[in-house]
Amino acid sequence: MNLDLLWIVSAAPLAGSLALLVTEGRLPKAWVAAIGAGSIGLSAGVALLVGIAFYDAGQVAYAQTLWTWIDVDGFTPRITLQLDGLSLVMMGVVTGVGFLIHVYATGYMAREDGYSRFFAYMNLFVFAMLMLVLGDNLLLLYLGWEGVGLCSYLLIGFYHLDPANGYAARKAFVVTRVGDVAMALGLFLLYREFGTLEISAILDNARTVWSNGSPICTLAAMLLLGGAVGKSAQIPLQTWLPDAMAGPTPVSALIHAATMVTAGVYLIARMHTLYVLAPMAQLAVAVVGAATLFIAAVSALAQRDIKRIPAYSTMSQIGYMFMALGVGAWSAAIFHLVTHAFFKALLFLAAGSVIVALHHEQNIYRMGGLWRRLPIPFACMLIGSAALSALPLTSGFYSKDEILLTSFAFGASGPWFWAIGSAAALLTALYTMRMIVVVFFGEQRTQTHGHDGLNMTVPQLVLAVLAIGGGWFGLAPVGAVLPDGGLGSHHGGVLAGITMSVPVVGVVVGWLVFTHRDRWAGLRETRVGERVRYFLASGCGFDAVYDVLIVRPFVALARANRNDVVDAVFAAIAALSRALYRALAATQTGHLRWYAVNMALGLALMLLLAIGA
Repeated sequence: MNLDLLWIVSAAPLAGSLALLVTEGRLPKAWVAAIGAGSIGLSAGVALLVGIAFYDAGQVAYAQTLWTWIDVDGFTPRITLQLDGLSLVMMGVVTGVGFLIHVYATGYMAREDGYSRFFAYMNLFVFAMLMLVLGDNLLLLYLGWEGVGLCSYLLIGFYHLDPANGYAARKAFVVTRVGDVAMALGLFLLYREFGTLEISAILDNARTVWSNGSPICTLAAMLLLGGAVGKSAQIPLQTWLPDAMAGPTPVSALIHAATMVTAGVYLIARMHTLYVLAPMAQLAVAVVGAATLFIAAVSALAQRDIKRIPAYSTMSQIGYMFMALGVGAWSAAIFHLVTHAFFKALLFLAAGSVIVALHHEQNIYRMGGLWRRLPIPFACMLIGSAALSALPLTSGFYSKDEILLTSFAFGASGPWFWAIGSAAALLTALYTMRMIVVVFFGEQRTQTHGHDGLNMTVPQLVLAVLAIGGGWFGLAPVGAVLPDGGLGSHHGGVLAGITMSVPVVGVVVGWLVFTHRDRWAGLRETRVGERVRYFLASGCGFDAVYDVLIVRPFVALARANRNDVVDAVFAAIAALSRALYRALAATQTGHLRWYAVNMALGLALMLLLAIGA
C-alpha cells in the first residue's frame, strides 16, 4: 500500500543532508547536485504516490507511527506522521516547489564555494519543514518549527565572510525566537489543560474543556499566534524578513517565499478549533494580517533591491492569508498559500537569473532594457507579476479574490477588511509594474553575460505554468479538514467586478507612471519626497523604533554591566575560598614544636568544653 511509503517523504531529505554533511565537501559537484536535488526529487515522487493512494482510500486521515519518542510519567509523544487534506497540500508544496528550487540551485550555486554545505542545509530544511507539516502532535511540530529556524539562520548567513550577512542571520534568529517563546508557552498551557499534545485529541476535546470565548482558550490561541507572527514575518515581528535576502536567491525562493514563512498560516489553520472558540483571538489574526499586508505593500513601493521587492511582497501576501484565517476564509487562506508558492518562487528564480546575468547586480536602477537580452527571465517575471497582482485568469486572481470577497461578509468590520485588502491589491500592481518597467524596459545600464542552463530555465518554465493555471482547479482536499468546508461560491456582481478591476487599474496606472518616471523626478527629489521615500524604504521605521526602545537600552545595560554583577557573586566566593586556603596554609609551617603547641591548645580547648558541658 503506497500510504505506507509516507516515511520516505521526510527520510529522503534527511538522508541527503547527512550524506553531504559527513562527506565534508569532498564529493564532486555533480555528485552533490545528484544527492541534493535527487533526494528532494525522490521525496516529491513518493509524495505524489502517497497522494494518489490517499485519494484512492477515500481521503480518510492516515497516521503512521514510527516509534515512541518519550515515555515519562504517562507523557508519551510519538514520532507519528499524519496525512489528511491539509498536510497533503503542504507536503505537495514543500516537496514539489522545493524540488524545482533545488534543481535551479544546482546551476545558480555552481560557481560558489560551499556547494556541498549549501545543499546539506537545504535538504535539512526540507526535512524540518516536512516534520512541521506532517507531525501529528505539537511537540513534533515544534521540532520542525525550530529546525526550520536553525536552517534559516544557516542559510541566511551562508555567505558568512561578510559581517552584514552574519548580522542578518542573527537578526532573523533572535526576532523569530521571540515568537517561538510565546508558542512554547502556548504548548505548556495546552498540555496543562488537556494532558496531551496530540493535535487531534486537543481539537476533539476543545469544545468539551472550554466554552465559547473562554479566557484560557483565548490565551492559548494568542500565544500560538505569537509564534505564527514571528515565523511568518507579520507585524510586529516582521523586520527580519527583508534582511534575510542576504542569503542566496534559491534560499529566498524556498524558505522566505514558498515554505517557512507559511508555517504560521499552517499552524493557525491546523489549530482552527481554538480560534473558532476564541473570537477575540481570531479577530486579532485578521487585524494583524490586514495591517501587515498594507504596510508591507506600501514599503515595497520604495525598494530598489530586486530581491527586497518580492520580500516585502511576501510579507504582504502572507498578510492576506492571515486576514483570510481571521475572517473565517480558512480554505481560501490555504489556497492562496499554494498559489503564492508558485508565483513567488517564480519571481525569485527569475530575479536570480537577472542577478547572475548582471554580475550579481541587485539595484534595479542599474538595470533596464533587459527584455530582449533575457527573454525567458522577462517572460517568467511578467507571468509571476501578473499572478502576484491577481490579474484575471492567473492563479493569484482566484485565491486573492476569494479572500477579499469573503472578508467583505465578515460582520460590521468586513467592508473595512475588504477596503484595506483592495487598497493593498492596487499597491501590489503598482510596485510590480515599477519593477517590470525599471528592470526590463528603458535604457540598458549594465551589460549582461552568459545564459542560464536548462537546470535554471526548466524550473522557471514549470513554475510559470503553475503561476498561470495553478488556481484553476481550486483546492478540494482541505475542505474535509477546515471548518468552512472548502472554498465559497462567489458569483458575479458589483462587488466582484470592483474587486477584479482594482489590480487592472493598478497595472495601467503603474505603466503610465513608471514609463514616464522622469516627470516625477522633481517631486521625488524634494526634501519631503526624499524623507517619505526613506521612511517607506526602511519598512515604515519599525527597525528604528525597535532600535530606540529595545536595542539601545539593552546595549547600554550590557555596557554598564560589563563586569557582570552575577559573575561578581561567584568571583567573591572564589576569593573567599582562596583567602581561607591561605589562612589554613599559613598554619602548616613544618616545625614540630608548632604542631605540639597546637595539639596542646586543642586538647585544652576540648577539656574546657567538656568541663563546661
